[in-house]
Amino acid sequence: MRDPLNKTITEIKPSGIRKFFDIVSEMTDAISLGVGEPDFDTPWRVRDEAIYSLEQGRTFYTSNAGLKELKEEISHFLERRYSLNYNPYEEMLITVGGSEAIDIGLRAMIDIGDEVLIPQPSYVSYEPCTILAGGKPVIIELKEENDFRLTAKELEEAITDKTKMLILPFPNNPTGAVLERKDLEAIAEVVIKHDIFVMSDEIYSELTYLDEHVSIASLPGMKERTVLINGFSKSHAMTGWRLGYACAPRRIISEMLKIHQFAIMCAPTTSQYAAISAIRDCDKEVADMREQYNARRRYLMKRFEEMKLQCFEPFGAFYIFPSVKEFNMTSDEFATRLLQSKKVAVVPGNAFGECGEGFIRISYAYSLSNLKKALDKIEEFVNELRKEQ
Repeated sequence: MRDPLNKTITEIKPSGIRKFFDIVSEMTDAISLGVGEPDFDTPWRVRDEAIYSLEQGRTFYTSNAGLKELKEEISHFLERRYSLNYNPYEEMLITVGGSEAIDIGLRAMIDIGDEVLIPQPSYVSYEPCTILAGGKPVIIELKEENDFRLTAKELEEAITDKTKMLILPFPNNPTGAVLERKDLEAIAEVVIKHDIFVMSDEIYSELTYLDEHVSIASLPGMKERTVLINGFSKSHAMTGWRLGYACAPRRIISEMLKIHQFAIMCAPTTSQYAAISAIRDCDKEVADMREQYNARRRYLMKRFEEMKLQCFEPFGAFYIFPSVKEFNMTSDEFATRLLQSKKVAVVPGNAFGECGEGFIRISYAYSLSNLKKALDKIEEFVNELRKEQ
């Protein structure tokens, strides 16, 4: 019988995160620090708006590009928060989460053989989505000594005459690294010099703890060569609502819209109505969540310092990326033994690229009480490993 499967698909490895999720799902007493999902409820006024929209019978398709009212609110939000000016009718597309925006943005822009620069460690979807679009992923290894920031020098060294796009994943999952204005200005200079494009995934833009988030699209000469990705999952605790958006020059958005039309039709109608309230009315709720995340971040840094576990200080998202290199075992081995002996689940760093080897990702999207229990067990485990050495 002929093989029914596409070879490109079969050669893509499944997500390295899923292995541990599957194990934890069968352990009723395990503590999981692996899920990149807010532990807060979606703000009530957002849920209430969704209920009202259902009561009003708003259950039909919206326009392919999304509700006009939602796009207008996003436009206002981007202007007041990040000094970005996008035409909501021509330069914006509502998507099924930020993940769809990444996928269709790559498919709309990448020709077969084009090189896409992907700084790693980073979100698991960039590399496979590049391959599915026919592009060639080129990995830039981010370094702990640089706080896992992308430098202009690293970018310059990775560019060839086949480079089409740089993916800019900051604030970063899994490291929590951020880029400040000075970092972005140096990167923008290289991008313009070599005439390449940027896909800037800013899904964690509202979860920064150092200074206000700066979008590379706000810098001179960058809006016209940037696809901005954002959404509601992390900032407004709306992961299951599956709602994101892309902003880009009209020509790029119109081609992304073609793919969206044929593959999706439109983002969920109820989620779109709810998101209008989220982005218009929930600044306080977002600020409160950010404050609580920051308290958890500081607690984890204090605990790692006390147990002498090496960890650079992250200033974005809700992840921390400690090193486990001192124990002379792989990230997988460390995470597996921790789960088996202490019933605490973390994600091996190499799930986010080979240069994540020697690290583990811990999410602090959990209550302080759960984090304390988990960190107590991790400290026990670390001390036991040190006695073995």
